[in-house]
Amino acid sequence: MARYVDSVCRQCRREGLKLFLKGERCYTDKCAIERRNYPPGQHGQGRQKFSEYALQLREKQKVKRMYGLLEGQFRRYFQMAARSRGVTGEILLQFLERRLDNMVYRMGFATSRAEARQLVRHGHIAVNGRKVDVPSALLSVGDVVSIREKSRKIVRVQEALAQAVHRGSPDWLEVTAETFTAKVKMLPQRQELTMPINEQLIVELYSK
Repeated sequence: MARYVDSVCRQCRREGLKLFLKGERCYTDKCAIERRNYPPGQHGQGRQKFSEYALQLREKQKVKRMYGLLEGQFRRYFQMAARSRGVTGEILLQFLERRLDNMVYRMGFATSRAEARQLVRHGHIAVNGRKVDVPSALLSVGDVVSIREKSRKIVRVQEALAQAVHRGSPDWLEVTAETFTAKVKMLPQRQELTMPINEQLIVELYSK
């Protein structure tokens, strides 16, 4: 399976926005956006003019990179959202937020979505008491996610939880750090997703 192996900080610089792909590094002055807030490459500091299509494409690329998805995966989520009742763009973001790897990150068990994906892949995560090793598994209201008993001594997990206590967790999740568990209380509403995303541009791009 294809995967991105270059520096993820280049992706943040390309989008001109912190995508929080490097965990705790993104909260320090070592963040690439803090040091070089312009696109990478020879012409990164030149003037850029964006067409309507370019703006739509950049928005799609930004969200794809934020959630760590490939084009085929992202397009499938859009098709699922388009077939669902409701506002397509908002339903798309809900599908992305419901992914297990994203929920593990939101719950504070990992410092980045990539780290959360690795925890899931390696069998450290249980959903409703059963091991789940598929990062794309979609969670529902009432599901309980936990770190498996044998994995609770992993240093990275303990460090991530310690950092999450300071940052807090979203209102739609109920996290109990002492027992390494978290419950999905509700699905996130659009106003609760604070990252600067214009999902309507993505809908316009795929609707052409």
